[in-house]
Amino acid sequence: MRKINIEQEIERTCSFIKDYCDNAGIPNVVIGLSGGIDSSLSAVLAVKALGKNNVTGMILPYRTSSGSSAGDAELLAKNFGIRTETIEITPMVDAYFEKTAPEANSLRRGNFMARMRMSVLYDHSAKIPALVLGTSNRTELLVGYFTQHGDGACAFEPIGHLYKTEVREMSRVLGIPSQIIDKAPTADLWEGQTDESELGISYPILDEILYQLTELSINPNDSESLEYPLSTYQHVQKLVSRSAFKRMLPPTITG
Repeated sequence: MRKINIEQEIERTCSFIKDYCDNAGIPNVVIGLSGGIDSSLSAVLAVKALGKNNVTGMILPYRTSSGSSAGDAELLAKNFGIRTETIEITPMVDAYFEKTAPEANSLRRGNFMARMRMSVLYDHSAKIPALVLGTSNRTELLVGYFTQHGDGACAFEPIGHLYKTEVREMSRVLGIPSQIIDKAPTADLWEGQTDESELGISYPILDEILYQLTELSINPNDSESLEYPLSTYQHVQKLVSRSAFKRMLPPTITG
């Protein structure tokens, strides 16, 4: 796995946030605080870059959300002086499905929740005004583990260059509470959901393979000294290839 200087990366990321906001002429950001490590790190970096008065955290629970999620979001906000607003999205989500699609499965409902949260964030960004701060890391972006026009919608991604394992390392350096860092990563879209169970691989292994594939240009089919079984590399390659459309602008006819 690659080695980065965390302290230097913190400064570089904060400069990126500050410069982006300065260039846009908008000094404020709004971010969805889920109680997870990615939104926590993104928010703390924004506070460091812009000052706590320019960061607004939105806590947007659904009725099936884990009770600890909002509690962890509130703890993070308290520790770093981030003002928050809590809006329950249950009435918005349930009204749609009860009327039009009561048979919808967990995936459809989860994606709708993610898009409803982003709708709320963008409405509040217009109210403040502010830029919507993204929370996706490099690992999630490469394998498409985000909802298009949901948590994948934002003005910019401050931690989009960091692998999940690097997100954890930077979070420890910045003093994010250990209960946020150490809990199982989850989008919290339905009960019992975890990132690693959905992806079918642990983050440390996924990060290492993504690093080898995308930065070392290793071709697992031609290598005789793979660190993990070939089938694991093929699984990761499939995650990357089948989500390629999520990382592209909608195609248009050219010429």
